[in-house]
Amino acid sequence: MAFLGSCILCLIPFSLLFGLCFSFATVAEFKLEISYITLSPLGVPQKVIAVNGMFPGPILNVTTNHLVNVTVTNKLDENLLITWAGLRMRRTFWQDGVLGTNCPIPPNRNWTYEFQVKDQIGSFFYFPSLNLQRSAGGFGSFIINNLPIVPLPFDTPYGDIVVFISDWYKQSHKALRGALNNGTDLGIPDGVLINGKGPYSTAEPFDYEKINVVPGKTYRIRVHNVGVSTCLNFRIQNHDLLLVETEGRYTVQQNNSSFDIHVGQSYSFLVTMNQDANSDYYIVASPKFMNPNQTYQWQNGIGVAILYYSKLKGKAAGPLPTDPVPPNGVYNTSLAMEQSMSIRQDLNATGGGPSQQGKFEYRLLKSSEVFILRSTQPSTIDGKLRATFNGISFKNPGYPIRLADQFDKSKDVYDLDFPNATLPSGPSRIATSLINGTYNHSMELILQNNDTVVLSFHMDGHSFFVLGMGLGEWTKNSTKLYNMNDTISRSTVQVFPGGWTAILIYLDNVGVWNLRAENLNRWYLGQETYMRVVDPLVDNATVFASVPDNVLYCGDIENYPKSIAWGVEHPKLYLMLLVVFFASILILC
Repeated sequence: MAFLGSCILCLIPFSLLFGLCFSFATVAEFKLEISYITLSPLGVPQKVIAVNGMFPGPILNVTTNHLVNVTVTNKLDENLLITWAGLRMRRTFWQDGVLGTNCPIPPNRNWTYEFQVKDQIGSFFYFPSLNLQRSAGGFGSFIINNLPIVPLPFDTPYGDIVVFISDWYKQSHKALRGALNNGTDLGIPDGVLINGKGPYSTAEPFDYEKINVVPGKTYRIRVHNVGVSTCLNFRIQNHDLLLVETEGRYTVQQNNSSFDIHVGQSYSFLVTMNQDANSDYYIVASPKFMNPNQTYQWQNGIGVAILYYSKLKGKAAGPLPTDPVPPNGVYNTSLAMEQSMSIRQDLNATGGGPSQQGKFEYRLLKSSEVFILRSTQPSTIDGKLRATFNGISFKNPGYPIRLADQFDKSKDVYDLDFPNATLPSGPSRIATSLINGTYNHSMELILQNNDTVVLSFHMDGHSFFVLGMGLGEWTKNSTKLYNMNDTISRSTVQVFPGGWTAILIYLDNVGVWNLRAENLNRWYLGQETYMRVVDPLVDNATVFASVPDNVLYCGDIENYPKSIAWGVEHPKLYLMLLVVFFASILILC
């Protein structure tokens, strides 16, 4: 007890100085109310999930190193969590907004997310993470701007435009998850929305999206695929898309007439309005890699918005611009892989801080472990349809994994037995099985897709380097296809059916981080796990900060007292942090 008392006394000046340092950072505060409203995006009235009465929700616009406080009020009739796609929550996984790290926000309650967008820039989005709620909306844009002293790697655009594309069902999210619970596939979506609106059509009275631009100006267009499961090809009639950024990393600039955007992915394009100002133009999002036997059923499943120049005199005319990869572009995985692997990181650009993106040389990393994560078609486990990684379908814990550690209940909640290569012997199973990671080590993940559909995968808390992708089974010889010089670093990547994608992660962020399929149907059916990244030099710690004062309890610990001295678990950690803090206070500030 004497040791603990001295530790707490030491923490007093630490906390004061830490607060003084952060007092120089701007605090961006937002309030988001999540509720139902009735809209008819495809001509049929249905409940959608709105944010502050808007669908899509408002843009949260911040700058690198801002402190961000987002108070979320749940006006739904079920539990809610908001997560932040692509944000690298530096040592603050308590704010991650998934069931392994947060207890859900009950109906008619609110909770405040508090985090810092440390050394980050780029285009991200927020969305509800539970129970297929994203299929009904609840999403919005999260933009992190450069510091004023850090130049953009391109001329400042005249304007900034956010575009959400998504496949869409006329059924509610509750009906969709009911179908999955009954072992039924969701089937073909009823259409594709652009910014929450149905397609422009002379035959249907849909409220379509209209984007007004000034002739001759260049705009930054940020495109997010927030759909359920469909890759969408994005294009603007007669306009080039100059790719400049994806998920927080500036890219080598390249022109495209169209671009494939998979579920959960985000891209920034520069588009110059250099066409005839006497006409307006189609903006199109059309499905890719659908089942060839269902092509006819997909014919009406195309999202169409209108780009119109100010003082326009004419209307868009003629057929919609086609995906420019004939004749089978909607199925050609080889060409799609070529486009994806052509995305290179701009090594000379500066990102969230003054350092160039190429300063971190990932080719020098030596992977301490290789994990092969194998996906197969959903199957029946214990009488229920489930999706798996390596034969394990994830069971969400009754309360967050870190709280299980805190209350010495980890053995009752999860196991660190996730298989790293081959399918486990015996039938597939449902379990809370985690990957054990080590702080400041690197890990190579081979995402092997033995399913029949394109899958997107995402990892919270980190970006990873996309080393390569190919068809067939990954082998050690596949490493010959790797890009070890300037591949992109991002947080969401696709894997084509019958193929593989290799990624390299540098585990520089302690915590418990979600690794999942972004396809909502697969995620809901259990295709996820968590990586528990611990620091072996500091008592295998998984946190570098105390538990938030407003932490929610749920499940078996719902009624536990919160007056626990959070420093008891790792007192050495706090003393070490005190020393490190005084040594680096100027750098931190």
